[in-house]
Amino acid sequence: MRSWDLRAVHLRPHLPEVLSSSDEARAVVLEIAAGESLQDHQVHERAWVTVIDGEVEITTATEERVAGGRGLMVEFAPGERHAVRALTSARLLLLLTPWPGDGHPGAMSLSDKATVRQRAAAHRASP
Repeated sequence: MRSWDLRAVHLRPHLPEVLSSSDEARAVVLEIAAGESLQDHQVHERAWVTVIDGEVEITTATEERVAGGRGLMVEFAPGERHAVRALTSARLLLLLTPWPGDGHPGAMSLSDKATVRQRAAAHRASP
């Protein structure tokens, strides 16, 4: 068994702390300063964001919005775009499963990694 006091994990600004990582899941704790945000992004895995401390506002690409504090948990489907803005300094727990998810660079073969930039450029260029 392993355990953590998520309120006591030492964090540095802009440096999330990976608490645990396996093929089944990854657990990450991070802190966002008041007024800062994790701008619009997506992850390859199913993601759960739980507010440990502070207040946040979470929005999706489809304009869904939720705000809350300690105890708020939000679930995102793989690839679902979202943004997290700290209304006050906020500490979050992020759970990602499975780890790494389909399409994540860590799950790619070496041959896929060799062409990823070309495929990304082609994707950006397509209408």
